[in-house]
Amino acid sequence: MTADDFDVLFDAFNRHDIDAVMPYFHDDIVFDTVSGPEPYGTRIEGKDAVRQQFENTWGTMPDVQWKNGSHFLVSDDRVVSETTFIATNPDGRRQHADSVDLFTIKDGKIIRKQAFRKNRPLLDPI
Repeated sequence: MTADDFDVLFDAFNRHDIDAVMPYFHDDIVFDTVSGPEPYGTRIEGKDAVRQQFENTWGTMPDVQWKNGSHFLVSDDRVVSETTFIATNPDGRRQHADSVDLFTIKDGKIIRKQAFRKNRPLLDPI
C-alpha cells in the first residue's frame, strides 16, 4: 500500500462510504479503538465486526471527519497516519483533537489498526 492509497481510504472514511473502505482491510483485521476498559482500548476482531464498528461510529456521529491527513510509510508493512478528528456527539458536545493511527499491512491489506487520540475535554455545542 502507498500513501496515495491511504489518501483514498481516508477520503472514503470522510464520505462514510463503507463499500469503498472495507476492501482495504484484511479478513483477519484487528482494530484497537481509542477507548475502552483495556490498555489497548476496545479490540474489534474480524472484517464483519470492524465494518459494523465503522458504521456504528458514522451513525452515532454523522458529521465525523478525519481532516488534514498525513500518511507515512515506515516500512513495507507499517504505516502511520496523522489526522485531526472532528465530530459531534449525540448530546451535541463536540470532539476536535489530533489523532494517530498505526497500521500493519499483510498481503496488501490492513490487518491491524491501532487508533490513538488526544484526551481533550469535549467542546460545547455550536
